[in-house]
Amino acid sequence: MNPFSLLIKPAGADCNLRCAYCFYLDRAELYPEQTCHRMSEEMLTRLVRSYLALPFPAHTFAFQGGEPLLMGEAFYRQLVALQKRYARPGSQITNCVQTNGTLITESLANFFAQEHFLLGVSVDGPEAIHNLRRPNANGDGSHAMVMRGIDHLKAAQAEFNILTLVSKSNVGQPLEVYRYLRDTLGCRFLQFIECVEFAQDGSPLADTITPEEWAHFIITIFDEWYAHDKTTVSVRLFDSILNRLLTGNAHSCAMSGDCRAYFVVEHNGDVYPCDFFVRPELRLGNLRTEDWDELWEAPLHTAFGERKRHWNSACSACPYLRFCQGDCPKNRSGHDFAADPTRLSWLCTAWKAIYAHLLPKLTLEAETLRKGRNTTL
Repeated sequence: MNPFSLLIKPAGADCNLRCAYCFYLDRAELYPEQTCHRMSEEMLTRLVRSYLALPFPAHTFAFQGGEPLLMGEAFYRQLVALQKRYARPGSQITNCVQTNGTLITESLANFFAQEHFLLGVSVDGPEAIHNLRRPNANGDGSHAMVMRGIDHLKAAQAEFNILTLVSKSNVGQPLEVYRYLRDTLGCRFLQFIECVEFAQDGSPLADTITPEEWAHFIITIFDEWYAHDKTTVSVRLFDSILNRLLTGNAHSCAMSGDCRAYFVVEHNGDVYPCDFFVRPELRLGNLRTEDWDELWEAPLHTAFGERKRHWNSACSACPYLRFCQGDCPKNRSGHDFAADPTRLSWLCTAWKAIYAHLLPKLTLEAETLRKGRNTTL
């Protein structure tokens, strides 16, 4: 069994926002008998104890939603207490929370700083852009509440980064978005995620960006970053490419040739192979009845991991296959696991343009970094 991390949904799909492009809100329909989904103390204890019992050198707990901070501060204090109780000697434990930022209080920010949590906060850009797709349940924009949460994190000196979903609302304004995050918010760790969602008939949904839009967005930001910020701002995609060039290893899920980097754990202990594929037919089991070895060895899990390498025949001759690995299966066939995995990614032409533009300069950067390392040995 290879080491894996956990992506935990302690409040299921429950959320205090109603983002127009959210792909997870409808997962609440998996549990129609409940209107409020919350992980119990018993399940949290079972999860922490069983995961930390695995002889991995590092254990990563990532909390996501929905909105994981609906659980409240007491839940995360209990988490840390359990981790300290069940930690194996010498094990490294990492806690991450991906949040919309609206529920971060001063007390919670101080706790996260004290316990060395890494926060990911979702921001789509300046207020007018952000509020287009990220309203609360009443339809009001959430930007002001997010900024309040970020202010608490800054005051507490908590570690956080920004995750920006690139949709129709912001894809046409790459520099405005990037400079806002860099200059106005002063953020130095950024991640840009493409919005690619399909209807049941395979047609793209309204917020799905085109390959041309994605390529232009990333290339424009790269040129700005390379000219001014390559030593001061971390952009996850650029870091991932550099890491691939330097080590040959996949630093991100999409660059891996196997989709078995983590398990999703829902609020009730149900386990799935990926949060893009939380579907009844892909439920691997439940922590009350299966252990991690059984979940890892499940034929369904093995098939899910291997599916990544069932790419289109044209991919085998592509010079960029070592980086994209045919792209995320969700970008090939949507959330339908039964769909043909050999379809070309919706963003295939975008990735070709992006790698053609980025690789010459990032290859030089990698060579410079490699020489610097050798000099210091």
